[in-house]
This record gives sequence, C-alpha cells and structure tokens, in this order.
Amino acid sequence: MLTPQGARIAIGPAGWSYPDWEGFIYPRVKPRGFHEAAYLAQFFDTIEINTSFYNPPRAEVARSWIEKVRHNPEFKFTAKLWKRFTHERSANLQDEAAFKKGLEPLLNSGRLGALLLQFPWSFKNTRENHEYLSGLFMQFMEYPLVLEVRHSSWNQPQIFDWLRGMGVGFCNIDQPVIGKSLHPTEHVTTPVGYVRLHGRNYEHWFTTEEHPEERYNYLYSTEELGAWAERTANIARNADITFVITNNHFEAKAVANAFQLTAMLKHEPVRVPEQLCERYPQLSAITGPATHAPEPQQGNLQFEPTHS
Repeated sequence: MLTPQGARIAIGPAGWSYPDWEGFIYPRVKPRGFHEAAYLAQFFDTIEINTSFYNPPRAEVARSWIEKVRHNPEFKFTAKLWKRFTHERSANLQDEAAFKKGLEPLLNSGRLGALLLQFPWSFKNTRENHEYLSGLFMQFMEYPLVLEVRHSSWNQPQIFDWLRGMGVGFCNIDQPVIGKSLHPTEHVTTPVGYVRLHGRNYEHWFTTEEHPEERYNYLYSTEELGAWAERTANIARNADITFVITNNHFEAKAVANAFQLTAMLKHEPVRVPEQLCERYPQLSAITGPATHAPEPQQGNLQFEPTHS
C-alpha cells in the first residue's frame, strides 16, 4: 500500500532548553544571538514545546519562537497542554483563556502542528475519565488535538472509533512496558499522526528520587529505531503529516536518535553536527552532505526539506 501523495513526516526532539545539551549539540560558548530552537530548526522540521506543560506560554514569547524558525518555512511546533488540565485537572476558565492567549500566535501563524494532551499512566479508561476527556476535547476543539495515554486499558477499537468521531489524534508511544503499560502501537485517527519515544530506562521510569532526569537517560539502538521507522512509515501512509518526537533528552540522546530515524526513513545520509558525532560515534554511519533525492525510496513518503 503506497503512502498517499503529500504525506509528510517531521522528526524532532521534545524541548530545546537543556543545560546538559551544551557540548553535545550546542556549543559551550554560544555566539551572540544564538538561540537553541533556531539552531535545531536548521536540521529538524519540528520541536515539541515542553514549557507549555508547566505554565501557559506568553504570547510575546511565542511570537519570538516563530521568528527564530523563520528560516525554515516548513517548520511546525507541537505543544503540550498545561498540566493543570491533564495531571492536576484543576483548571478553570481563566486558565483556559490564559493558555489559549499564549498559543494564539502559533495557531494563527500556521506554525502549530498539534496540541498534545498528555496523561500519566494512572489515567485509566474509566467512565469518569472518558467524560473528562470529552469535555476537554470540546474546550480545545479549535486546535489539532492529539491524545497521549500510557495505560493499556485505552487500547481498544471503540476508543479509536470515538477519537475519530471527535477529530482527535492518537499518540503512539514507546515507553518501558511494565505491568499494564501501553505497548507500541501504530494507530491513526485523524490526518495528524503522532509518535513519542520516551526511552526504555526501566530502572528509573517511575523514579521520584533526586535525579528524575535519569528516566530519560536512554539511547535507542539501531534495531530498536528500525522497528519504529517501520511503524512510522505505516502511520504516515494514513496521515497527512506525522510528527515523531524523541523525548529521551538526557545528554542530547533525543537529538542523536532523531537524526538516526531521519536517515532511516529518508534512506540517505543526513547532516549531523560534528560535536554530536564525537559524543555518539555511531552517528558517523549516517552522516553526509545535505542531499535531496527527488523522492524517498519507501513508497511516496515525503519529508519536509532540510534547511541550512
């Protein structure tokens, strides 16, 4: 089955502001005017906004992000919904208005590819939670919504039929599969496909100790990424655009794996910053000058072009 003409895949990391990325992907001494998102947008066509999970973005900051990625006309951000709506579930109408005001520049400029409603493992498929989601979908119906759940109780055909009817996408995740955790999937319920790779750090996945960043300290192997490249291709065949977000951010492992996935799906070398290759020598196998084949080799999968 060939991918529908015009289907696109955009791969990129979750977030861009991590002190431990300095010396891995960012220079330790940054030139004047350096901005992390602007730098990454030279290589990737999406980044997931993490800060919106903790607080509503300010509209003026969102406008500055748009300006930072102006050199890549195909670039789209995705954003996580404020945790007050998902994890705390205590939001009021003022919270809704504040969040929407902050996201308005991204939505109006066409730079927002998806709004991710991320829920924790403890959020199970119950009538109460189903009703809560229905209300949340209506609150944010003007956005391209994608739902991320982590408990296997949601992995049912009737749930995907319901999401299709509501016009809400489904986030296919990779996570440590512990107990009733959701296994890898490749579901598509709207024209927006979505994949998030969290890593497989079983030891620290549920940690609440002193160094919570350790849960994302995981570098995917080529074999593990190959399975997700295949799933992503299947998702893209049934979506207009598919976002693949690497969230294993510790020491820029998310960036390294994002480059590897891009090379796998494009079937060609990719440009990788030299210092990242030094940190992760396995990237030397995929590096090369910026090349643009007229059409990728797998079906009609089309990537956003790489910009320099």
